[in-house]
Amino acid sequence: MSGGVTVRVPAKVNVQLAVGAARPDGFHDLANVFLAVSLYDEVTVTPSDRFYLTCSGPYADQVPLDTTNLAARAAQALASRHGIDPAVHIHIAKDIPVAGGMAGGSADGAAALLACDALWSVGSSRTELLDICAELGSDVPFSLVGGAALGLGRGEKLTELEVGGTGFHWVFATADGGLSTPAVFREFDRLTPEAPTPEASPLLLEALRTGDAEALAASLVRSNDLQPAALSLRPSLTETLEAGVSAGALAGLVSGSGPTTAFLVADAGAAEKVAAALVASGTCRTARVATGPVVGARVI
Repeated sequence: MSGGVTVRVPAKVNVQLAVGAARPDGFHDLANVFLAVSLYDEVTVTPSDRFYLTCSGPYADQVPLDTTNLAARAAQALASRHGIDPAVHIHIAKDIPVAGGMAGGSADGAAALLACDALWSVGSSRTELLDICAELGSDVPFSLVGGAALGLGRGEKLTELEVGGTGFHWVFATADGGLSTPAVFREFDRLTPEAPTPEASPLLLEALRTGDAEALAASLVRSNDLQPAALSLRPSLTETLEAGVSAGALAGLVSGSGPTTAFLVADAGAAEKVAAALVASGTCRTARVATGPVVGARVI
């Protein structure tokens, strides 16, 4: 393609994050139940005389514009595989919270990979794209796939999951500042020196399959093994969780490594009510409503 390519990619929430002990390679084995939700970044890739990265949106000032950005690494990985000069301008229209436990950086990596594949007419297979995603990071493959999936290994070995009904309604409360994922895992290791082998909850998977929000809410209690570590590093998140549940959420949990907190609600009306109450409580910076599952990275 001679023009630009834009890819839209969703955030995720971990409806379960079971974490095992640290492996010799420093990673942890996970049983990670992902759900893609309707908060999106858009990544546009256009030909250029040099490689560079720009970003816009409410979180733009927190996004690195160098080769530590997964979007940059994705473009360079694909170019290297196929002997292509990665002279492109990557622009990220950022709307997924940064360092918030919602895989915004991973989403941008998946989006840039798909966009460059289309721009350069590479025609990579789904398997090849997923292989590159797995090299980039544990959450990147799911950002490409979307929907709902169980991630094993360090999260990159995906099995897509069936979700019944019309999906689930969520409210996401964002906090001031981020939480470092490596720091949260270090705190998990300190708090949980003998973590058991991680396993997906059969009750939670059945709640997803049947689309039963009440059953899913019951399964969310203690479903995130990283939550105690996130709360240890950011105790104020406890107040946010209490505020959301008091406002009528069916359940609340820290999303991934945090500090975004996720609230499952009954319907769209309840989502608006809980979001307004969270903002009024002063325990979060913003509150966003979303639904899930939604599709993964797609050219638009």
